[in-house]
Amino acid sequence: MESMEIDSEKTHQRKQSDYSYLDERFEIQKEMYRGQQYSQIYFARLHLMRTLLYSLAPTWKPHLPVCKVLGLEEGKECIIVGTLFKDMKLKPCVLDEYSKERSVTPLVKPHNFMHPDDNLILEDESGRVQLGGSALSPAIYVTGVVVALHGKETSAGEFLVEDVLEAGLPPQIERPFHLQEDKYVVLLSGLCIGSKLSNPLQFQLLVDHITGHLGDDDEEIGLAAEIVHVVIAGNSVEFPRKLFSGHNVAAKDQSALYEPIKELDIMLNQIAAGVSVDIMPGLNDPANFALPQQPLNRCLFPGSAPYSTFRSCTNPHSFDVDNIRFLGTSGQNVDDLDKYSEAESRLDFVERTLRWRHLAPTAPNTLGCYPFTDRDPFLIETCPHVYFVGNQDKFDSRLIKGSEGQMVRLICIPKFCETGVAVAVNIRNLECHTISFSTQIN
Repeated sequence: MESMEIDSEKTHQRKQSDYSYLDERFEIQKEMYRGQQYSQIYFARLHLMRTLLYSLAPTWKPHLPVCKVLGLEEGKECIIVGTLFKDMKLKPCVLDEYSKERSVTPLVKPHNFMHPDDNLILEDESGRVQLGGSALSPAIYVTGVVVALHGKETSAGEFLVEDVLEAGLPPQIERPFHLQEDKYVVLLSGLCIGSKLSNPLQFQLLVDHITGHLGDDDEEIGLAAEIVHVVIAGNSVEFPRKLFSGHNVAAKDQSALYEPIKELDIMLNQIAAGVSVDIMPGLNDPANFALPQQPLNRCLFPGSAPYSTFRSCTNPHSFDVDNIRFLGTSGQNVDDLDKYSEAESRLDFVERTLRWRHLAPTAPNTLGCYPFTDRDPFLIETCPHVYFVGNQDKFDSRLIKGSEGQMVRLICIPKFCETGVAVAVNIRNLECHTISFSTQIN
């Protein structure tokens, strides 16, 4: 890495770190679409999660037998394991939208599709059963979550739930204890270059801070030298909507399509010259829509791509820095949970996905994903030390602990174009703080 010089005899050498790229499971390479249905990804998810929940059942309720849905007997207590399906009254239907487009009444899209009459159903290969009781709240769970339930079948054919077992936090690789010095990974998202909200000066201030060119305070320069890695978690650019009307783009408008990318490349070029940087695609970026989103094409970044420090990554994205495991998304998984369930904060959604051991439980039901046939890449098999979600309305953070000593730092990264806020995570102790930039003059 380049050393960062200041206007004095003293120079600050940027700290070094070991980096491992772990996105192979999110890459679509040998898979081929042959018209396969999404049932196969559900079967793969149920098979893996059921094996895990079966192994936990003897310590959870050792006196109870484990049954299939088809083997339920009225009044007999047992444990059943399956995939939840949430029957929702307000859930949008493609046919309804098609018919309402041709009606006089405009279609109003609510922010959240929850309704008091929503109910849960459990399904396995043998059948499905309606769930009842207050132990399982429809407000918390969504379609696609695999759980174990303790209860009994009623005379009405309903399974009365008395207790719920979730998979819980997965096993975690041991945190290295030899980390004696502060090193920071900077997380940011929602740059939205090209939109009205984007402020080029704000982003340039952040770039100057990362590269050590902001301010002349020796301590401030020293802190910048402790940044060892930068992650940009989606929605880096935004294009004018009028260009996507379905018509050919006029020659005079074609430059408007490339300008945001060009500006982003100039900024990334400055960062990659001094520190390693990962860029993930988001909902608004020029990448495939369905999860897992594949890396942004390197030809979009002619200035940054030649640097060995520049990496175009998938969404979700997983990597290690000095054996500290990071896992994160650009926010689509949590945004979708917010439509079909309820929580006090976005961090609660983030924590739920970790305890369910699944990055995107609503895929493929309400969240687009590739129809994998023999695996579900969104299963969380190893517990990360840092789990981040991008493009949220505000910064939020929480440290959670698992039953086997796991410690995870959960982070909601705010949209930079709206807040001017990035997040710095100290890999030595998993503490984090915000880096805020304002260009307003008081």
